[in-house]
Order: sequence, then C-alpha cells, then structure tokens
Amino acid sequence: MSNEALNELVQSVVKDRRSQRLWKNIRCGAWILLSLTFFFSFVGLFKEKRSSNAEEKPYVSLVRMSGVILPETNFSAESVIPELQNAFLDKKAKGVVLVINSPGGSPVQASIIHDKILELKKRYHKTVIVLGEDALASGSYLVATAADKIYVNPDTLTGSIGVIMNGFGVVDTMKKLGVTRRVFTAGNHKDRLDPFLPLQPDDEVKIHHVLDDVHQRFIQYVVSGRGARLQGDPKELFSGDFWTGAQAVKLGLADGTSELWDILQQEFKVRHYRDYTTHPSFLETALKGLSTELSINLIQPKSPLRAQAY
Repeated sequence: MSNEALNELVQSVVKDRRSQRLWKNIRCGAWILLSLTFFFSFVGLFKEKRSSNAEEKPYVSLVRMSGVILPETNFSAESVIPELQNAFLDKKAKGVVLVINSPGGSPVQASIIHDKILELKKRYHKTVIVLGEDALASGSYLVATAADKIYVNPDTLTGSIGVIMNGFGVVDTMKKLGVTRRVFTAGNHKDRLDPFLPLQPDDEVKIHHVLDDVHQRFIQYVVSGRGARLQGDPKELFSGDFWTGAQAVKLGLADGTSELWDILQQEFKVRHYRDYTTHPSFLETALKGLSTELSINLIQPKSPLRAQAY
C-alpha cells in the first residue's frame, strides 16, 4: 500500500472516530438535559402540590414581586397582573399578601400594577398587605401604596419618592477625535438630548418639566394611599431620599416592622399561604438565558440616554 493511500486511510479513520465522539457527546448532553428537565419539572410539581395543601387550612394568597420594574421582566404589568388576578379570584383566600423586593424602575409599569391592585381590591373586597424585603423603593414603593398596610424589615431600604433621567455627553470627545456629527430631522426638537450635540438650555427646561410632571403624579399616589399616616415634612418625604424600614415607620411611609409569618397570624389569623407567583421552569430559565446572551451579541447598542424611572 502506498504512503498516500495509507495517509488517506488514517485520516478517514480519525475523521470517523471524531464524528462518533461528537455524536456520543451530543447524545450524552441531550440525556443530561432531558434528565435535568424531568427532575426540575418534578420538583416544580412537588412544590405546587405542597403549596396547594394550604387549601386544607385557612390561608391567604401570596404574590412575590422582585427585580427592576421593566417591560418583559418578571416585575412587569404583563407578568404580574395575571398573578394578581389569580390571587384575588381565589374565593377561599382570606386576603392577599404582596412580598416586594425591588429598587424601582418604569413609572408606567409601576402605575399600571398599582391601579390594577386598587381595581381588584374594589371588585373582590380583599385586604391587601405588602411586605417589603431588601428594598421597597421608588416605583416598587408606588406599587405598595395600593395596599391597605405596608410592613418592612427594620433595614429595608424604603422610599425614594422621586424621578430620575440620566445620560452623558460626548461632545468634547468628538472634537478630540476630529469627528463631526451629522444629523437630519423633521421637527425642530427631534434630536433633543442627542449626546453627540451640545446640551441646550431649553433642553434642560423641557426635561425638568417632564420629570416634575411625573413626580407630581408619584406624590399623588403616595398621598392618596397613605393619607393621614404620613408624618414627615413633605419636602423631605418627596425629595427622592430613602430611609431604613425603621425610619420609614416613623415617617409614616410604612405601618410597622414585621415578617411574613407574623403578618399571616396578626393580620389574617392564618398560618398558611398559597403562592400565585409564576416560577419559570428550569428549561425556560435556560432558554431565556441563552436568548438573552444571543440578543446581547446581536442587537445594536441602545441610546446612552435612559428613560425616566422611579
């Protein structure tokens, strides 16, 4: 056999073995993924079954809200409202407890969720109690004002009743690089706040008007929800500052410090709850993570100017 033929034979064998090894790894990975999917699905069913056992004894409905309030997240109107509706629809539940842990976020999403809670309270006549965990600030505090009572941990970051919009300018950097910005618009203010153009005085005036308008609505939500319970100076309360849970109680932003099990017993005389929070499956979480990773690599960079946020 010639050397050339021998080399071709060796390469063919190596290629075949690599192919076999690749498919073996793929099959092994598929079996592992399938096994994990069944395992976590079983765990999820077990948790659901354990949660449903609360029906045998007096209980309340519970919904957890956590993370930044933004569209297409777990703390968005689209995600939270179905959970709230299910919680209120439960005729056997003695009330509804909302466990919130969030630094805030979109004023639009927060106000939609707030208004839906008020609507459901009026329709189903159920008492709503909020428990703030690590943070009950900004937009999440707005959501909380729809409740009948607000409880916090002594160290819960609470308040931040204000509005923020931030960004940056790169005009000087553009000059140093010798880059000239070319922008064409239809409408005199279409390029307002473009970070590549100098900030104009009327831009600042416009933004302050917008932020003040949103802030005033935030204040109205708080005053309407808390009423005479507010004890602090309005200038301090609505300055955008935040406090510990213990300080927030003194200011009337919260009704007391407590934890979940005490709230169940003191407010509803029960020891059980049924969790109506939607928990994504292991497979959904994995696919969402993969989708996010791909999106980060594929989408164009967003504008450096952030939207207004609580």
